[in-house]
Amino acid sequence: MSNQTWIEIYKAGLQRYTMEQLRQIPAPGVWSLGQLYNHVILTALDYLDKVEMCAAAREEQSLGKTEGGEHLFQLGGFPPVKIKLPDGPENSPSNSDSKEDLMQGLDQVMKRMKEWEGKINQLNPNCKVKHDGFGWLNARECFALVDMHFRHHLRQKKELERELGISE
Repeated sequence: MSNQTWIEIYKAGLQRYTMEQLRQIPAPGVWSLGQLYNHVILTALDYLDKVEMCAAAREEQSLGKTEGGEHLFQLGGFPPVKIKLPDGPENSPSNSDSKEDLMQGLDQVMKRMKEWEGKINQLNPNCKVKHDGFGWLNARECFALVDMHFRHHLRQKKELERELGISE
């Protein structure tokens, strides 16, 4: 499936939710659907910013991925486990975005993805940016993270929908 397909899945889900469902936190320490959406959108935009940084870079980088980064790209995605982010405001997604805000965010991600799709393979693979967890990544790898991250959170999205009694 393409990146746009994953985003369309998220958009279709978003249209089905009420604002109450979107903001309901099912249990302590668990994100609401709205927080999940906010997280995947902001993370995708961050990865796409890194694509742009790679494209603008003029200096090549010989450093590579961390062991975790190598493993992630060998798997072709995040492992099917829950990943607990460290506590802190940067890891506490907003729960106040409206459905329209989230839809606009998904549209923005899709637009930027389409802009890069045709150009991504023409970029110098040795121009890289540092990702805190995965090491030095080039534009193609940063671009691939968008897809991997949306796919990774589909399981969480389905779990939240089940807990809230939302059927497909």
